[in-house]
Amino acid sequence: MGNDFSSALRPAIVMTILFAALLGIVYPLAMTGIGQTIFPGQANGSLVRNAAGRVIGSTVVGQAFTTDRYFRTRPSAAGKGYDGLASSGSNLGPASRALVDRVRPDIARQRAEGVKGPLPADLVTASGSGLDPDLSPAAALVQVPRIARVRGLPDATVRGIVIAATERSPFGEAHVNVLGLNRALDATPR
Repeated sequence: MGNDFSSALRPAIVMTILFAALLGIVYPLAMTGIGQTIFPGQANGSLVRNAAGRVIGSTVVGQAFTTDRYFRTRPSAAGKGYDGLASSGSNLGPASRALVDRVRPDIARQRAEGVKGPLPADLVTASGSGLDPDLSPAAALVQVPRIARVRGLPDATVRGIVIAATERSPFGEAHVNVLGLNRALDATPR
């Protein structure tokens, strides 16, 4: 009986070590190498750099824009707001009192800024990850009067920037990357 156990244990240990090395070292290194070779920008986080070469954000991870000069992103449920270490949704359902209490100040702020009519949901509700970098075109267009007023630009100019920044996907809804939109806004001459 002892001989059967040791004869069965040896292949189990060898296979465990083999698959640990294969799946824990070889495969991740191969995938990292392929990613760095074929898609280096995406493999390194789709980082966006300014003219000086300094990283200012990512096209795939949202960040908070808080001043009136910029388009604001949707609220974040990730930590204290767009915290990549605390990425998660709020898990609050449509009948949740906590959701209503969280959304109410955002609606009041939008109304105080002059937004009339129905508000696009993505201006007042967080995304599933809490790190969404995009807005719907409607949510961006609602912010046009505030941006135009603060920057001293015609509404039509700011609206044109939003329309030009709108990306259409063959598989999903149209969206606007807020970092890209704000960069285009900064590049617009007065």
